[in-house]
Amino acid sequence: MTETLDIKLGVNIDHIATLRNARGEKFPDPIKAAEIALNSGADSITAHLREDRRHIKDEDISNIIKKFPGKLNLEIAANEEMKNIALEVNPFSCCIVPERREEVTTEGGLDVLSNSNYYKNLNNILREQGIRTSFFIDPVVDQVKSSIDCGVECVEFHMGKYCKLFYEDKAQAEIEFKKIHDLSIFAYESGLEVHLGHGLDFDTTKKVTDIPCLQEVNIGFFLIADSIFSGLENSIRKMKDICNRDF
Repeated sequence: MTETLDIKLGVNIDHIATLRNARGEKFPDPIKAAEIALNSGADSITAHLREDRRHIKDEDISNIIKKFPGKLNLEIAANEEMKNIALEVNPFSCCIVPERREEVTTEGGLDVLSNSNYYKNLNNILREQGIRTSFFIDPVVDQVKSSIDCGVECVEFHMGKYCKLFYEDKAQAEIEFKKIHDLSIFAYESGLEVHLGHGLDFDTTKKVTDIPCLQEVNIGFFLIADSIFSGLENSIRKMKDICNRDF
């Protein structure tokens, strides 16, 4: 694997909606955030429609689809309600993620291996409608192999463990990075797009650009937090420069 690919940036706007919902107001507006993100160099908008609607709501999804056709990467749990919503709104991309009501944020990857027949069927239904499919998984070889067997188009590795180690234990972080690097190449050479998400900031994203076959990162919480001090446009432009390896 010698080819170095362009890295697309998906900006997750969930926590703009979290802030809006905290006071039950109409601001800040996630749709305005999506517009700023795309005008600042983001390639797509990611939004997770959770079962409890704790941040993004159905109306937000409809508004993104209407205002920014072809730009929504919809994150959903693997259940009947969310499948039907995805088929109705028809995003360009759909990422299947694990979900527990009591979790603060997504705590790990999808267990494709233990439910492969179900996920294969769900993947086929979405792909038949022309939706790009992705599984959000831990960087574990058996989960990658099972995802390949399901016929999914992309895998997105959960980067939470690596991002914590990056600041807490450099030696272990390098071991984890080597594993992610090698799994990314394996997935890419098996025909999958390779994406990374969850926990990435400027420094960790800069590091993962060393993975030549990396095709997309999806980043939300850090960009929204950084934008409090830097402004959303500046935060996204800086991240996009990193994705373009302009650093």
